[in-house]
Amino acid sequence: MKKVAVLGAGVMGAQIAAHLVNVKVPVILFDLPAKEGPKSGIAERAIANLKKLKPSPIGVAEDADLIQAANYEEHLKLLKQCDLVIEAIAERMDWKLDLYTKIAPFVAKHALVASNTSGLSITKLSEALPEAIQPRFCGIHFFNPPRYMPLVELIATPTTEPQVLDQLEAFVTSGLGKGVVRAKDTPNFIANRIGIAGMLSTMKEVENFGLTYDVVDDLTGKKLGRASSGTFRTADVVGLDTMAHVIKTLQDNLSLETDPFYGSFGTPPVLAKLIELGRLGQKTKAGFFKKVGRDILQFELDSEDYVPAGGKADEVYARMLKKPVAERLRLLRNAEGAPGQFLWAILRNSFHYAALHLATIAESARDVDQAMRWGFGMKQGPFELWQEAGWLEVAQMIQEDIDAGKALCKAPLPKWVFEGPVAEAGGVHTAQGSWSPALQKFVARRVLPVYERQLFPEKLLGEDNLPDWKTAGTTVFESKALRTWTLDGEILIASIKNKMHAISPEVMEGLMEAVDTAESDFQGMVIWSGDAPFSVGADLEATMPAFVVGGADAIDSIESELQNLMLRIRYAQVPVVAAIHGMALGGGCELAVYSARRVAHMESYIGLVEVGVGLVPGAGGLTYIARRAAENMASSTGKDVLPFLTEGFTAAAMAKVGTSAIESRKLGYLLDSDLIVPHKDEVLFTAINEARSMAAGGWRPPLQRPFPVAGRSGLATIKAQLVNMRDGGFISAYDFKIAAMIAEVVCGGEVDAGSLVNEEYLLKLERKVFCHLIGQPKTHERILGMLNTGKPVRN
Repeated sequence: MKKVAVLGAGVMGAQIAAHLVNVKVPVILFDLPAKEGPKSGIAERAIANLKKLKPSPIGVAEDADLIQAANYEEHLKLLKQCDLVIEAIAERMDWKLDLYTKIAPFVAKHALVASNTSGLSITKLSEALPEAIQPRFCGIHFFNPPRYMPLVELIATPTTEPQVLDQLEAFVTSGLGKGVVRAKDTPNFIANRIGIAGMLSTMKEVENFGLTYDVVDDLTGKKLGRASSGTFRTADVVGLDTMAHVIKTLQDNLSLETDPFYGSFGTPPVLAKLIELGRLGQKTKAGFFKKVGRDILQFELDSEDYVPAGGKADEVYARMLKKPVAERLRLLRNAEGAPGQFLWAILRNSFHYAALHLATIAESARDVDQAMRWGFGMKQGPFELWQEAGWLEVAQMIQEDIDAGKALCKAPLPKWVFEGPVAEAGGVHTAQGSWSPALQKFVARRVLPVYERQLFPEKLLGEDNLPDWKTAGTTVFESKALRTWTLDGEILIASIKNKMHAISPEVMEGLMEAVDTAESDFQGMVIWSGDAPFSVGADLEATMPAFVVGGADAIDSIESELQNLMLRIRYAQVPVVAAIHGMALGGGCELAVYSARRVAHMESYIGLVEVGVGLVPGAGGLTYIARRAAENMASSTGKDVLPFLTEGFTAAAMAKVGTSAIESRKLGYLLDSDLIVPHKDEVLFTAINEARSMAAGGWRPPLQRPFPVAGRSGLATIKAQLVNMRDGGFISAYDFKIAAMIAEVVCGGEVDAGSLVNEEYLLKLERKVFCHLIGQPKTHERILGMLNTGKPVRN
């Protein structure tokens, strides 16, 4: 897919275009010709608006300008350049059909055409296209926001050629970094069909049990293994008008005969009232919830006004939800309080609904569970949760409630739930595959070349045939903190096992040993720890006892060992590649920048954040900033280091974290030679190949050489700016102290501008400043605050 056209510059179209730019795909964004001003003004304004959105749909704001604006009146001939055309206009069948008639003569003979619709019939849409295009047409349903939501549903029509879906699945998976589910052409496909029915069920049960929105969100968020926004906050984020449209699709295209839950598909009165009042959620800054100053308010239907929110359910229900799943469901079902009964009811309804419709909406149960994980942020899909709790026992509980009239519909569970292969296997997911009621067998995962890049794909409960990175390959050495292993005998993999992959003394020792082993027995080494994050840095809980017992000398010793590790990695005789997914913070960032190469997932968040705990980067982060400034100056015509130092200093002093791998490259934590990978499950594959390629290319470590620093004049300039910030109230006095110490290190201390220093000199300055700060009471306050709350204390 060398070039893509997106038709429609609305919310979804513009953000799909933005994500295409994120992954370096040239894109043309079309919309109607503007009635006034430039003909492509509508698309141009949508592109400009991308820079203002939060969370940002684009890696760095200025990349929005790489999207080419176009209009249907002047530029349809540009479609001939495109390999893929994605239609993403408003959910109006008549408008879409009219547009297809206009574009058909201009679509390239080889190009694929896809409609980003959340529920309209793909087959009906295809009928408006010429017969020559119909085999290359399908549905492609991105979830909002497209950059962050992993799910993309692909929907074939009866005339779609199978290789078209295979080609598109490969591009969407590897090129865009998404999880692909193939859905049948039924109303709202899979995720929205299950998810919106679940939200309607939840709203129905809220009325039945008389709970408030804040309590419901508290119960149906992370505590339940779902998105932290819960139910009503999620509706606000999605947009209440969007939700109402998806509900109407169910209402218009289903009936009691085709969906036994149809009686629950009425638009909830509170939703209708909010839409009537123009309170559409986050986009209008008021929906089920509204923020006034620092206060969160919730809508009250009776008064049609907002009242204080912030309520939480009794802690007893949180304790229930932490129990093993089988015990959890029994406790909720037998609970005396309304919150417990409510939770059982919505879980029972989700199991019931998914079972009734599996045969008609999806090929197998895998598609349903993956769709709910990727599209609705669930830790487990409904079938996984049901299976883990005990398939037949839970099925019996559901059926008893149906028979007793407690369920939302009277339709019994399908026979396959109680009889045959599923009952015998104890669930729908097995090593052989996932259950397909339509095919009456367990269906294995699709085998496409693109999935060979996913060495350890995200697996579902019961898929015991898929490899587990924690035990895969050949173990070379393993401790409680670190495992070194190999898949091919050529590249050594080092995986940190600590919580959040924190760098403890045991990890340092293990990584030192890993480099020795890689140099003697392997061609290269990859640091990859499986699940995100890459590493949140030094293990503070392990470090503080050392300070209490041994004081600053003990910390100096630990920091010295950590710095030696970074230098050992940088100057290793084999290439060391950091494979980054998720956060690489503090020492994790330093581990990455001292590696020979970095392979980072697009959604990687990299930065030196030690200021947040009252410290400075102490494992070589500041030395790296100073060295990179000198290297950048050397490749330019400039002779003053300071201009090249400013951005790195600011990032460290403000604990700035790249909000994408693209921004991390701009901050200097990733280099132009580093690779950014769209799909998280392809990072290890790419990193191993990169290490192998570097070794095959005769890679050698850099030579140690001195480099110039900004010296006392640069230090004085930075301090003057810091004084203005402190006196203006932008930073605290302690922030000023820490930032001044950072400046002292990156400028090389009290030396002349341009003086040549080596890494060991700057590392010694780092340790001195770090050890001073760790003894300060205000630093202790910041460390304890972070350990207790996970949030920085600005004292």
